Amino acid sequence: MSPLPILLIAVPIAFNLAYGLLAWRFSYPGILREPTPVILERFHAGGSRLVLLWWFFALTALAFLPIPVLAGGLVPDPTLAALGVAVGVGAAIVQTLGLIRWVFLVPHLAREAQAGADPRTVDLVFQAFHRYLGVAVGEHLGYLGTGAWTILLAIGAAATLPTWMVIAGVAIGVMLLIGALEFVGPFEPRGWALAGVLVPVAYILWSMWLIALGVLLLL
Repeated sequence: MSPLPILLIAVPIAFNLAYGLLAWRFSYPGILREPTPVILERFHAGGSRLVLLWWFFALTALAFLPIPVLAGGLVPDPTLAALGVAVGVGAAIVQTLGLIRWVFLVPHLAREAQAGADPRTVDLVFQAFHRYLGVAVGEHLGYLGTGAWTILLAIGAAATLPTWMVIAGVAIGVMLLIGALEFVGPFEPRGWALAGVLVPVAYILWSMWLIALGVLLLL
């Protein structure tokens, strides 16, 4: 039996568990809109448990990697299947790269800030990595990849999926693609409010869609 159904159910549950714990213990993602000193102070106060929680969150993104590989078997068209695998694997990798900074880089910056390092230097380094690894790589490319993979899978497996699953998959994928534009062009300085609202809703729906797909495959 393929492990795909179990992964489709377990990975989104683990992802949302980590996300919920970070929201409770670190006010994530709202904390990211705060000034750098506030973020690093809260992070330092969280101690090693918070670092381990971020590590677990990053691992949930990495754990998604085998899903697009295995889900390629649901798509009869070999070209579309290969494209879906490449896009899905890429999405897992860039989201992992974006999250892993909280495990190794941010703890060091938080310690430096506590030790009295130049606040302007700490802010510059934190914001540079935050905007590049976080916003550009993890969020922008991650949302683009996840949205595109969801659409490709829904359309590619349309012959074997219920119509509602296909429609829902395409709609959720489009929401994620729109969310990827949150900090693009004129929205770069402060972000696009509509995209900021869509992303958390889209990821909740996406998690439910994956779980539903896993249950469907089990049955």
